[in-house]
Amino acid sequence: MHRTVIDETPGFRLGDGAPRFSVRSASATAVTLVVVETDGRETRHTLSRVDDTDRWTAGTPDVRPGDRYHLLVDGPQGPRHEFDPERPLLDPYARGIVPSTAGPDGGGPRWTSVVVDDAFDWGGVGKPDVPLDRAVVYEANVRTVTAANPDVPEHLRGTYAGVAHPSTIAHLRRIGVTTLELLPVHAFDTETWLREAGRENAWGYNTVGFFAPHAAYASADARAAGASAVLREFKGMVRLLHEAGIQVLLDVVYNHTAEEGLGGPTSSLRGIDGAARYRWTEDGASYYDTTGCGNTLDTSVEATADLVVDSLRYWAREVQVDGFRFDLMAALARDADHVFDPAHPLLERIRQHPDLQDVLVVAEPWDVGPDGWRTGAFGAGTSEWNDGFRNTVRQFWLTDVAEERRNGTPHAGIGRLAEALTGSRGTFGQERGPLASINFVTAHDGFTLLDLVSHDRKHNAANGEDGRDGSDDNRSFNHGVEGDTADRGVRAARGRSMRNLVGTLMLSAGVPMLTAGDERSRTQHGNNNAYVVSEDLTAVDWTDDEDAEAMTEAVAALARLRAAHPALRPTRFGVEGQETPGASRMAWYGPDGHPMTSEGWDQPIHRVVQYFVESTPEHEPFDRVLVVVHGSGRTRDLTLPERQDVLGYRLAWSSEKHRDHERLRPGGQVFTAYGPGIHVFEVA
Repeated sequence: MHRTVIDETPGFRLGDGAPRFSVRSASATAVTLVVVETDGRETRHTLSRVDDTDRWTAGTPDVRPGDRYHLLVDGPQGPRHEFDPERPLLDPYARGIVPSTAGPDGGGPRWTSVVVDDAFDWGGVGKPDVPLDRAVVYEANVRTVTAANPDVPEHLRGTYAGVAHPSTIAHLRRIGVTTLELLPVHAFDTETWLREAGRENAWGYNTVGFFAPHAAYASADARAAGASAVLREFKGMVRLLHEAGIQVLLDVVYNHTAEEGLGGPTSSLRGIDGAARYRWTEDGASYYDTTGCGNTLDTSVEATADLVVDSLRYWAREVQVDGFRFDLMAALARDADHVFDPAHPLLERIRQHPDLQDVLVVAEPWDVGPDGWRTGAFGAGTSEWNDGFRNTVRQFWLTDVAEERRNGTPHAGIGRLAEALTGSRGTFGQERGPLASINFVTAHDGFTLLDLVSHDRKHNAANGEDGRDGSDDNRSFNHGVEGDTADRGVRAARGRSMRNLVGTLMLSAGVPMLTAGDERSRTQHGNNNAYVVSEDLTAVDWTDDEDAEAMTEAVAALARLRAAHPALRPTRFGVEGQETPGASRMAWYGPDGHPMTSEGWDQPIHRVVQYFVESTPEHEPFDRVLVVVHGSGRTRDLTLPERQDVLGYRLAWSSEKHRDHERLRPGGQVFTAYGPGIHVFEVA
């Protein structure tokens, strides 16, 4: 058993010495800590300002784990200030947050802070060592990934313990997942307007506290036992995943809080020091919001930047998580004038802090403010969600194929897909390399994989926003029928398109990210913004189903293929005329087996490329693979490339079913592609 104490952070410091509590506020004139002990007795502690700093502190000798507490903060009145010495406020550094006993019905706050016992026995289990080129990320919601899984005991479904259940872990290992990315698990709330409409935020992008795990995701027994038990269940999940060799990546929302816009619920930072913690318009009359959520935290302020870094350190060291995916990270990189700065001090601190050197940093590289689309701009040490990859792959396999059906000729040739296959060098640059790209075709936000091939338009009536929400630019294709169908031809075409999309994802340079349930052919019936809908629509379907099993096996086979072939997962971009360890050498051939011509790249009618790729060994043996991409609905005979260094090609995987995967095919032999498809040959 051990306890980690980060001595310089605010909040409670119990430790072995004199317990103390501290909080930061530059504008406050008085701060009181109110502690409600487990027997109901209330104790008040008056905090003193430390010299001329923004730090307030007091000794708290009688505080124990399980005690609930809140802050009362007074200060000046006027623009930007929301001080009220009678309003209970959450500690921004609280490691436990639970529903308040006063509650909204009693006129009190919705949440209260809890002192936790953070001791935990890790049993010697450390963080898995997963090289980034070998990573396969799986994005999942704690609740919905196991809510309908009959192999998980009912009382654990939809919980942290359910995520760590042996059946969940066995499935993740089967499909080759190395890194589980969890949608927000920091304590969060439902937006006021949704609550008033009787609805619930199902995704968690509305943070109440940056240090406490969301209590509602814990099992009923843990919730009943209190905040310390909730934290232990979370840590237990991390330990069990680590024992299985699976990393834990948290989707974190530091760009805004659940306090919403002016007039929204004041629960913490706004009442403690809102003038300094949020971005304001120049006249101070309203928030300067680049998140679309009512407010934006001002990370150019030291105390706010410290809050982010301290939170990351806590989760990385004390809770042992392996990395973070930053929601709307462009908002965190804006300076005091609200201008994006790729060398923002907060970004540099995250990259350079000694406590964060072993964590994976992933940016959602945009926000909704001016000049907010910043894909490719975050620099070394950060990987980024590659929306360009998503758009290119969807366009090639869906929109273009649909256009070919309608008009005889698709929109574009194969050049842009080749750029995506090889790591998006044009987006991320030579120095950063292909591992800067987090490749994805679907994510929590948008269509599921099955819906992407089943719907030409979104169907969001269940969200109650009259269809105004969710993207209209889906680049999807319903294959002739909108929604579910019993037509075998349509279902077969959809299955092939799904395999083409996932095949491209898993065979491309960069880091692939799968969305939970896509391997099970999960549907949301065309809803592409399912953040407020019930589990019966969003939960992963674990029932026995032939199509779901076939898709699961396809993903598993692709993961095995990717793991076996380092040529498919280069760590660097090569430089022409140089030997670059970790890079892949590429040769491109047309359908006739001859080197690719400029016409072959550019003309929409030419939708075939043969991608011969070989590794430049650094840590693994020499490896070669031939990937054949046929992006047309027309049957076509292709000639396998003749090379003096190749004895032949053996088909290892195909998005077409019932292919001969055994015999060795010599160079120069004709291979017939029957429809849009991908074919991977191992090289002898």
